[in-house]
Amino acid sequence: MAVTTEPKHFGLLINGEWLDRRDGKLLEVRSPNNGQVFATLPEATQDELDAAIEAAQRAFDKQELSPNQRYEILYKASQLLTERVEDIAFHMSMEGGKPIKEARMEVGRAASTILVAAEEAKRIHGEQIPVEAAVASEKRLAFTMRQPIGVICCISPFNFPAILVAHKIAPAIAAGNTVVLKPASATPVTAVKICQAFLDAGLPAGHLNLVVGGGATLGEWLIQDERFAMYSFTGSAEVGKHLRNSIGLRRATLELGANSPVIVDKTADVQAAAEGVAQGGYMNAGQVCTSAQRILVHRDVEEEFLAALVPQVENLNVGPSYEDTTDVGPMVTLSAAERVEAWFKEAAADGATVHCGGSREAQFVTPAVISGVRSDMRIFQEELFGPAVTVTVFDDIDEAIALANDSRYGLQGGIFTNDLETAWKAAKQVHIGALMINDTSRYRADQMPFGGVKESGMGREGPKFVIEEMTDLKLVVFNLQG
Repeated sequence: MAVTTEPKHFGLLINGEWLDRRDGKLLEVRSPNNGQVFATLPEATQDELDAAIEAAQRAFDKQELSPNQRYEILYKASQLLTERVEDIAFHMSMEGGKPIKEARMEVGRAASTILVAAEEAKRIHGEQIPVEAAVASEKRLAFTMRQPIGVICCISPFNFPAILVAHKIAPAIAAGNTVVLKPASATPVTAVKICQAFLDAGLPAGHLNLVVGGGATLGEWLIQDERFAMYSFTGSAEVGKHLRNSIGLRRATLELGANSPVIVDKTADVQAAAEGVAQGGYMNAGQVCTSAQRILVHRDVEEEFLAALVPQVENLNVGPSYEDTTDVGPMVTLSAAERVEAWFKEAAADGATVHCGGSREAQFVTPAVISGVRSDMRIFQEELFGPAVTVTVFDDIDEAIALANDSRYGLQGGIFTNDLETAWKAAKQVHIGALMINDTSRYRADQMPFGGVKESGMGREGPKFVIEEMTDLKLVVFNLQG
């Protein structure tokens, strides 16, 4: 059943107020389900960005929130997201094309992440340093303390518009910083809903500001503005490199691209591996940085693995994101869907076998399984970011590890094996941010340190770990006179 709505209008959040742009220039948010305008927001001008940064700086300078007050506000915001799950999930599904059942889970995860950040607000601490053990320092007492660093620029992507906004703004606020948030232009409404929950939870004006606009304009203004103490960015490797090269000595956490490997060893539970890949390769139409993309299967079990995987993928239901029965919704843009379709055709022309799926209608792409993929193919080397997994065979674990490492990315990966030696070897030798044993690359708990190596980025998310990035470590030394 089709869902049609009149376009909704939202504003920019500046110094605690939702504002419209004076000249009325609007960003149109189109639903991937039908291409129709779902929402409009004003595109921020340089003046509005200046106002947002100035409001954030004034709020930071006041340092008006104690750690316990930050905890209470974050705790309340978490509760409000839980209460508003259906409303936020609906808007997320309509603007981004995420299946509604996945959207509901994401809002729940966002609420949980904010709650974890709330707890971490009460745990920020330093430690005593035993300088008195140094020569001529017997009367000195030293300790460290962590202090907030200032205004943080948070730039979030379209594919997880709730959870990744939560992972950026909640730890920043927990640490005593203030924020200017730029959500993805494709999915800004979800961010608006989350920011409103923070306001309703009692966050004072200026602590959280939201601006909307294109990467080439607003994004560039943000990168060039030296008033930001730190950047928290999730997006492409190319933009991440540009950001890193532009901001000089200022801090940044960068979560960039991936083409995650999953090894299926000959000792693995092949059925469990196939089930894991069927779940881990197609969430949000494969538009997930940790999506299981490159499946490396031992030659002895390739046939068994494909026989177990293909029927599961064929049974995934493709449909409008707002229907509860949908497993795979539309891709975020028509150009993204066309690119994925072209990559499928290119792989097939180069000798790969498409076992199922791969067709496209508008922004809907049927989920595919592609075997016979070589390491020199683009679909192996680059980030697909679409609903497909590729299968490449190997003959021994050393070859599998070499294939896993044959990538400019290194975010997360997985290995299915019942051999402890094999698991340990992979854990040590796969060059990656995190390796899951008997699970796919898709696994993430929001408390864990999350991030990659190589061109998958730098720094770690997860409230406890990113708070260390968002605070300065200061040493205090008393020269005792008594």
